[in-house]
Amino acid sequence: MFGLPKTTELARALPKKAIFDKFKPCAADRQRFDADIQHLTIVGEVSTATTGIAAGDSGKAFYVVLVSLRDAECDAKNLALLSRLTGQNMLFVLEHHGMVRLAAFRAGKVLESADKPLTEWRLSLTGLNLDTVWENIIAEIGSVTVAEGRTLDQQILADDERAKLLKRVEELEARARKEKQPYRKLELAEEAQQLKYQLKDS
Repeated sequence: MFGLPKTTELARALPKKAIFDKFKPCAADRQRFDADIQHLTIVGEVSTATTGIAAGDSGKAFYVVLVSLRDAECDAKNLALLSRLTGQNMLFVLEHHGMVRLAAFRAGKVLESADKPLTEWRLSLTGLNLDTVWENIIAEIGSVTVAEGRTLDQQILADDERAKLLKRVEELEARARKEKQPYRKLELAEEAQQLKYQLKDS
């Protein structure tokens, strides 16, 4: 799968009931999880044992988990919950009617790729150890370009903050266009302009 070495391949069911029984999520989390996800299967283990790549500081493996969805969308809270509960690095393969997108939880955020047919996905294991391999895969999934002097986590947080600022600018400009009172219209426009200055510096 994804052009990864045959030695990494697994076919191990991950029953939702076993997850619920072991970690005991609250009723709301359990209901949301069950509503989105049909079943889970661990289809790969990328580790020192399966690839010969040196272990990193943060873990000796990450797992490829096929997530069969009931609908095309999956609440990111489900993936964050699963990652937090298990404490494992997981590459989620979100599948619905033959279309697949990849997702992973990092820096308190779920990053997702675009949708593609399963057969079009190819991942490379690049890096001196499993930490860098995992980070490179996350950067690919989330289209994250790490600026000089920043870590991957810092860049993810910076990108998230930038996205929030852009959304806020759009909201302010839309409100300014609709505002009929000249003074209030000017206030909204000035606030949007100040945020644009912040964006230039970010």
